[in-house]
Amino acid sequence: MTAPGADGFVDRFGLECPVVQAGMGGGVAGDALAGAVSAAGGLGTVGMMAPRVFSEALRKASRRAAGRPVAANLLVPFIRQAHVDACVEANVALVVLHGGISPRWIARLRRRGLTVFVTVGTPEEAIRGLACGADGLVLQGSEAGGHLLGVEPIERALPGVLDVAGDAPVLAAGGVADAQDVRRLLDMGATAAVAGTRFLLTEESAAHPEYKRRVVGAERTLLTLLFGLGWPLRHRVIPSAATERWCVHSELGPRIGRVSGRLSAPLGRLAPLDAMGRLVALQRPGLPFFTPALPLAGMPENTVDRAALYAGETTRRLHDVIPAAQAVARLTPT
Repeated sequence: MTAPGADGFVDRFGLECPVVQAGMGGGVAGDALAGAVSAAGGLGTVGMMAPRVFSEALRKASRRAAGRPVAANLLVPFIRQAHVDACVEANVALVVLHGGISPRWIARLRRRGLTVFVTVGTPEEAIRGLACGADGLVLQGSEAGGHLLGVEPIERALPGVLDVAGDAPVLAAGGVADAQDVRRLLDMGATAAVAGTRFLLTEESAAHPEYKRRVVGAERTLLTLLFGLGWPLRHRVIPSAATERWCVHSELGPRIGRVSGRLSAPLGRLAPLDAMGRLVALQRPGLPFFTPALPLAGMPENTVDRAALYAGETTRRLHDVIPAAQAVARLTPT
């Protein structure tokens, strides 16, 4: 495919600005958030959920977007064929795979006529992703919140990935808080910018209100493996009772937690995604065994201290919860 620059990407997907909302999984980026972002001129993304809920969220997001494109995010360890079918039925504009490069799922999605990008953190991963058939890349910098493939700050990582990407579009994620960040990444050669924490802190985000409040007030983040049962990938979070108890000696968390995370990795391939959300009720700050589940609106408030509070380093520059349309406006470069 011919790689679009920022203007080409905007034109191809019918956007008004080169801003993509990160597909935060587990229910945070549902139809309300994705639909509002797309309706405002960006590219909204429905994060991965259990297949039936995911399918319904995609349909509702498309209605909320009023004819504008909507994307989908799939977490590689948890993908089921039903997720692929849901993306096809909703006619999503773009599918982003996160958490691994899977030739099998890339091929299945593309055979169904879908455009597929893969998330990468290094030039080597970019080469592999494109060799496996991906149409484009999402480059994640180490500043990003959530589950991390990025190993370097986005401005350091971007030139190397652009060198190997050829004509493939490269979306840049990590450290995106305002329009100046977006402009800087575009000037460096990125096709578009991906923002996560800015959209976590919106009225349409389904994150627990106390979770949002703590992100607004957070002064630091941690790069840890503490919340790794079933998915032992590095992740960036803000402090909580769980991290204060278990990440004092090492941000990565206690050895027993890291070992249990590695041993439980097959659960991601065997257990349904929503099982981890149910397990969060059994977690306790005093025990170092935590799933990747995060606190959603409607959950008991004490869930916030025993679940992952994902957020990127931009939390230190974000100080309010605003409507998603206003977030898009603040991110749109002039």
